[in-house]
Amino acid sequence: MRTLPLIAALGLSILSPTAFAADAWNETLDKARGQTVYWNAWGGDERTNAFIAWAGEQVQARYGVSIRQVKLTDTAEAVTRVIAEKAAGKEDGGSVDLIWINGPNFLSMKEKGLLHGPFVAELPNARFLDLSPASAASVDFTVPVEGYESPWRLAKFVFNYDSERLAQPPKSMTVLLAWARQNPGRFTHPDVSNFMGATFLKQALIELAPDPAALQAPATDADFDAATAPLWAWYDELRPQLWRNGDTFPANESAQQQLLNDGEIDISMSFDPASAAAAIGEGRLPDSVRTYALDGGAIGNISFVAIPFNAANKEGAKVVANFLLEPDTQAHAQNIDVLGSFSVLDTRKLGDEEKALFTALPTSPALPRNEDLGRTLLEPHASWMTRLTEEWARRYTK
Repeated sequence: MRTLPLIAALGLSILSPTAFAADAWNETLDKARGQTVYWNAWGGDERTNAFIAWAGEQVQARYGVSIRQVKLTDTAEAVTRVIAEKAAGKEDGGSVDLIWINGPNFLSMKEKGLLHGPFVAELPNARFLDLSPASAASVDFTVPVEGYESPWRLAKFVFNYDSERLAQPPKSMTVLLAWARQNPGRFTHPDVSNFMGATFLKQALIELAPDPAALQAPATDADFDAATAPLWAWYDELRPQLWRNGDTFPANESAQQQLLNDGEIDISMSFDPASAAAAIGEGRLPDSVRTYALDGGAIGNISFVAIPFNAANKEGAKVVANFLLEPDTQAHAQNIDVLGSFSVLDTRKLGDEEKALFTALPTSPALPRNEDLGRTLLEPHASWMTRLTEEWARRYTK
């Protein structure tokens, strides 16, 4: 008889793993209190800097954790610092607690054993993420994240169009070609030497390639030729229909946007779903411009934060990473008056109260809803972009 309470107690502990997770997180919160997190982040955008300052105020008030932004011009600066500390034998007490990291630097740090983790599963707000193996929150430029970095903001490839001149925009690359034939000279893309022009090619490649999954592996000669053959056939037909017969291209996204504003073209493109709404507010685009993503999904680029292996304030860094995933934080970041950065959260995992945070945001006719952006497509391996731009230049420049 006396074994029953013991069995019951054991059964309760086995059936309640969340209790252990909650205890572990409470311990993290206790250790984090009073810590100052040195967040190394690109400092070239004032709205982002203001958001980080706001986040510092919030985590200080809620958790007793301070944020000190170390403004970078290049993420490699922070990576170099961590490498130097490891070479000097500084295994703890490091100067970098959190890094806004990008794919190549993440891969470098991961391969060199410079990252703390995996830690994402410890974050209570990770329950709002899609962490399935092929999701954009689980893969960073084809590198599996494996819990060593945490998402915090999303960029996504979209098109902007003037609804007064174009009632139904083309929602796929094949339909775009048909539309361009009927409307010669009304579409173009930035020069492929520019990131936005290269992204347009990558978006088309994902749709047209016989096996899009092959784009996640490094490009070989045979794979490249097979995957890109439909792309070049499509582009051969598209190019003569482009603005100025495809003989010249706007230098970048801003130049293409100016063509849209001037009425020379009907469609432009961006990697920021809020960019058109912001431009309308600033008088740089007409009120009739609208934003959309392609029906088959759009390339997405998630920004992550990572914790170095020797961070002095690992607990505080985890608290900040978890705070960045709070639905109210994500909604604040998505506010077009704040950052206009779309949420990394999976809307299917949000309750009614969390969804209401987003529906209550300031809106604009040009601002798409989260659900309008569709599926997030993974970036191809970096080698594909290099080969694409080189092959495009070989084929189409004199």
